[in-house]
Amino acid sequence: MSDHIHDASCDHDHDHEEEIFIVTDQDGVEHEMVMVYTFEASERAYAVLLDRNDMEADGVIFRIEEESGEAFLASIEDEEEWDRVVAIYNEIIEEQEQEQ
Repeated sequence: MSDHIHDASCDHDHDHEEEIFIVTDQDGVEHEMVMVYTFEASERAYAVLLDRNDMEADGVIFRIEEESGEAFLASIEDEEEWDRVVAIYNEIIEEQEQEQ
């Protein structure tokens, strides 16, 4: 669900309750997404976003890229990278659940 992302840059020098990202899926439908978690894998940063209007839906993972000091979200196109990132995220979730 990640063909196009609007309003995805933020320098994080200010406080905000909820940063909204508009993500356009492969069918051209826009979704309001909220960043709920960030993590690192293989020296790259990733963000997990949830649909603001359906918080029970599965999250979507994006790679956080930087260009000219601006951060933005990028789709993960490489299948091997995707599989690796999802496996690492699942391990993080399992660890957090065991700590509770």
